[in-house]
Amino acid sequence: MRRALDALYAASAGLAALSLFAIFVVMMAQVAMREMNMQLPGADDLSAYLCVATTFFALGATFKRGELIRVGMGIERAGPRLRRAMELLVLALAAVLIGYVAWWTAQDVIFSREIEEVAQGTVPFPLWIPKLAMPLGSGILLIAILDEFVTVLRGEIPGYVRAAEERAAAGDFSAEV
Repeated sequence: MRRALDALYAASAGLAALSLFAIFVVMMAQVAMREMNMQLPGADDLSAYLCVATTFFALGATFKRGELIRVGMGIERAGPRLRRAMELLVLALAAVLIGYVAWWTAQDVIFSREIEEVAQGTVPFPLWIPKLAMPLGSGILLIAILDEFVTVLRGEIPGYVRAAEERAAAGDFSAEV
């Protein structure tokens, strides 16, 4: 199970990287085409949707690596039992919130597909396709949160805490605010 979950997070991060690379390709195509007095139709819309895909697909892997913003001032000062209870509470609240986001973004995708909604820009492509990144990415983040919830339930240190501690031990404070 651990391998499958780690593969899911890696695949999601790969999709985020691919989306980011696609933004680069679109921007470079725009630059090249401007030099030839041409325009790439729909480039602005495509870049915007790729930004959303990059963000949502990166969420799960970023969370597991402990690189999302986390305010730990209170929780880090708590004793082990209180800290575990606080971690479980926060992870449960996060799961509810992200589950809500995943549900409603999925409903939006379904609705967009049902009404055959298309982009209003120069290229009228079906909007359910780029919108799909939101429920998929938030669903993967939900899985990552539940994964950490089970880890804490078992009495283990969450992966995001372990990753942050490893970075700090190596002298890397780049993710700390």
